[in-house]
This record gives sequence, structure tokens and C-alpha cells, in this order.
Amino acid sequence: MGPISKFIKHHYRHFNAASVVDTAEGYKKHLDGGGKMMVTLAGAMSTAELGLSLAEMIRQDKIHLISCTGANLEEDIFNLVAHDHYERVPHYRSLTAQDEQALLEKHMNRVTDTCIPEGEAMRRIEKVMIDLWTKAEKEGKRYFPHEFFFQAIRSGDLKKHYQIDPKDSWMVAAAEKNLPIIVPGWEDATLGNMYAAACMRGDVKNVHTVRTGIEYMVQLSETYQGLAKSGGKNGLGMFQIGGGIAGDFPICVVPMLHQDMGLESVPLWGYFAQISDSTTSYGSYSGAVPNEKITWGKLGIETPKFIVESDATIVAPLIFAYVLGQ
Repeated sequence: MGPISKFIKHHYRHFNAASVVDTAEGYKKHLDGGGKMMVTLAGAMSTAELGLSLAEMIRQDKIHLISCTGANLEEDIFNLVAHDHYERVPHYRSLTAQDEQALLEKHMNRVTDTCIPEGEAMRRIEKVMIDLWTKAEKEGKRYFPHEFFFQAIRSGDLKKHYQIDPKDSWMVAAAEKNLPIIVPGWEDATLGNMYAAACMRGDVKNVHTVRTGIEYMVQLSETYQGLAKSGGKNGLGMFQIGGGIAGDFPICVVPMLHQDMGLESVPLWGYFAQISDSTTSYGSYSGAVPNEKITWGKLGIETPKFIVESDATIVAPLIFAYVLGQ
């Protein structure tokens, strides 16, 4: 173990701290036994620059599948090409409505303590993506949202705009590994809105040039079965950051395969962990305890299950460091 791992192991002994160690050790044990792992990204993890640790996890084959929101997909690229133009607002809790209006007039889109510059980030990427969308349409081809981003990265056209070391971009690492990515509800993201506008303007005439969420589920069903099989007795695990659609969409693939496709031999998820600051509540997926997922046919009695009730921007890099042996 490296110095970070030793520090965690020595000091994190009780309560949520102990859960961090348990979760990290469970993750490592799952991989050491030949298992595969999916990570889900909700919230604004990319704007929080989780790529600083997540990219290395991808490069070292500690992650084999990612499910993320459209925001996390695009915001890693926004940060890659416009980092120098971002503004941090450490006093965001005391901003007035007038302060927020002033940020709007500067075209600075606030995510908690960080403002994303519309011109340098969103509009720059919009132009790149419109070119890729229209090119695909002319060729009669259709791609998933993440595949268009992979094309943009692999073309090299963005390199002149890089403002961070590309090794700190998890999307660059994913493109290099050709990592399977699932992006449920992509339409909700900034680029999804831009795509809708492009269709409305007539720039893109076939709305199905970007493949849909149902197609993602079909793709996930194939990916899940392949990874679960290659994971041997440990199968495919799920490491969930936050809640929402990034987690709920992919975890449902197992009961779908069992109950709707009749494929009863498909294994359940082989590991489950969630980092969330959501309290246990009525009807909330994020606030549901793992055992509730047993009743939905997602997890089994014996599935290793972990919850860390904390801020993922603090906890996830520590767990990743432990898994990496840092």
C-alpha cells in the first residue's frame, strides 16, 4: 500500500470513515478475484474534476464500464478545452439573486462553486459536434452520444484547445481504451438541448442521427452479459456515485434480462457500493438502502453491499487511491 492507503487504513476506523475502507477493500477484492466493475457518475463529478483520479482508474483497467449523465459526459470535455476560463466562486452560499444575474450576463453558468464559461466551453464544443452530427447524417450513419465525443477526441481537432493535461481527462482515457459508456437521459444535457435546437433549425434533419436511450439499454444488455461472464464468479460489480438515472438505469438491466427476456442464468450484480449524501427516504432511489434492491431482482442476499454517506468529491478519490495502491 502507498502512503494514502496506509493513512486511510490507519485513521479511518469507525462510522463513515470505516465504510470508506470497507468499500475500497471490497472493490479491490472484487477485482482481485477476476471481477469487472462499472462506475456510475451522477451530480457534477466532471466539473468537480474527478478525472484527476478517475482517468487513472480507467487507464489501469480498474473500471470496465461507465454509466453517466449527459452533463458528466460533456463537462469533462468542457473542462479539457476551457479550464483557464472557469471561475471559482467560493462564497457561492451567500450570492444574491442580483449576483446570480450578473453571472448570467457574463455567460458564466454556475455549478455550486464553479462557473462554466458558455463561449469558451459550450459553444466551442457545439460547433465541433454540429460538424460531426451533420457529417454522420450525410453518410447515413448513427452514433451514440459518447461515440461522437470519442470521434472529436480521436480526430485531434480539439488538441489545440487543451487547457489541462489530457491525462487528467477521464473522457480522453475512455476514448483511448474504447471503454463502454452508457448515457441515459442524454437529452437532458446541454449538448442534448443543442442537438434538439439543431434538429429544429434543420441543421440535422434526422432526429435519430444520435442514438437513443432505449438503444443504450439494448447495448447495455449485451455489454453486461459479456462483462459478467468475463468476470467469472465475481461477475460485474457496480460502484455508484450519487443516485439518479446514472445509477437506476443500468442496475435495471439485470431484472430486465431475467423477467422480460427470460434469461434466468444471467448473474446478479456481483458487488454494490454507493457514495451518497441522500438520507434514507420514501420513494427515492438515491435514498433506498441496498437491501431494497433485492426485492427488485437487482442484488442477491450474498452480494457485497456498501454505503458511504458523504460527499463523493471527498470520498471517491480516496477509494480510487486505495484501489490503485497509492
